[in-house]
Amino acid sequence: MSNFVNGFSKKNKLEKIDWIINNHFHNNKKAKDILLRYLNDDLSIQNLHDEFIENTISNFYLPFAVAPNFLINHKYYTLPMATEESSVVAAASKTAKFWASRGGFKTEILGVEKVGQIHFFYNGSFFKLQSFFKKITKNILKNLKPITSNMEKRGGGITSLKLVDMNDKIHNYYQIFVKLNTADSMGANFINSCLEKITDTFKFFIKEKKFLTENGEKIDFVMSILSNYTPNCLAKASVSCKVEDLEKSNDLKDRKFVENFINAVNISKVDTFRAVTHNKGIMNGVDSVVIATGNDFRSVEAGIHAYASRNGNYSGLTNAYIQDGSFHFDLTIPISIGTIGGLTKLHPLVNWAHNLLGNPNSNELMQIIAVAGLAQNFAALKSLVTTGIQKGHMKMHLLNILNQLGADQIQKKEAIEYFKTNSITQKNVREFINKK
Repeated sequence: MSNFVNGFSKKNKLEKIDWIINNHFHNNKKAKDILLRYLNDDLSIQNLHDEFIENTISNFYLPFAVAPNFLINHKYYTLPMATEESSVVAAASKTAKFWASRGGFKTEILGVEKVGQIHFFYNGSFFKLQSFFKKITKNILKNLKPITSNMEKRGGGITSLKLVDMNDKIHNYYQIFVKLNTADSMGANFINSCLEKITDTFKFFIKEKKFLTENGEKIDFVMSILSNYTPNCLAKASVSCKVEDLEKSNDLKDRKFVENFINAVNISKVDTFRAVTHNKGIMNGVDSVVIATGNDFRSVEAGIHAYASRNGNYSGLTNAYIQDGSFHFDLTIPISIGTIGGLTKLHPLVNWAHNLLGNPNSNELMQIIAVAGLAQNFAALKSLVTTGIQKGHMKMHLLNILNQLGADQIQKKEAIEYFKTNSITQKNVREFINKK
């Protein structure tokens, strides 16, 4: 049977499911039941989800959790977190409680600038092009008004429009580099609409003013698109306390803890292998809040990892140091997100997550996300330089292992008690279950 199909998108959901099951699962009833079981019985919810993307055949669930006790700028928050990874929520909650008794997290916004680019090639004089661009800039901005007026009322809009010579990278390559403020929206549609309007206006005036006068002179526009790298859209989160306060805490009795913690951070600054894992731990916290609040975690991920390479080498994003007898730990990351538009009001759980946070504006949410990243990194490093990462992680992972092995509720209860004092491995858990 051929797996090629015409008109798949025109089939209704059940027809799509039947085609998938017949062609890829040999008409296996269990495979079909799995898809149907994950559909929502509430048709209004299911229809809403069906229209988020194309060719929907079921729902893919992520656990939706909360982490309480986050004291941020003297205000308590309970963070919504959507993730599948064991120990992330537990680590965040424990870190929040730890720092709540030490003044909590401090945050600030260092910038809100977004970026868009128009990429094109021109084989003539740069000075001629530059002079022409300057002459038509006012017309370009005027033609943008129907798009930018509402954004400007909300405090956003275009803040800079610049012609950039990129010939040192590729012969005859130029950009129109646009800087924008998108207020409380992530702004992807707004930015791309602006860029396409700028391109159309530029093309119009090239023809209207007969800019291409010399034989063989030409301009080729390649693409107009926002950049997910926003190095000037930054949030910073930090914690600090007296060094002895850390050393005397109940679970950090080793006086070498602070020194080893700082060394671990410094290692991530110089070793790429360690830096990637270091930053992945940060993203465990960042992504879980980004997803829970209906934002684009791929965009945030890409921008943050690019920022980690801004000095020519990929390095750890957090900083740790001692100053005037106090331990300081901070994180600065670019975060391009929104609190209006997209799924923020459409997805019921996303809307609930925003309500849980007190309906923050985009600047406030940026800071909350940065805190989640810093908290997660603190928890990981704290484990690494003391008990090791596996003790806490495997404790949280125990239920996953028990479920994989098909343990019943009595076996789970007995296993949880037994492995409080015994090493948790797949082999050890399997042997424990088999003895029961």
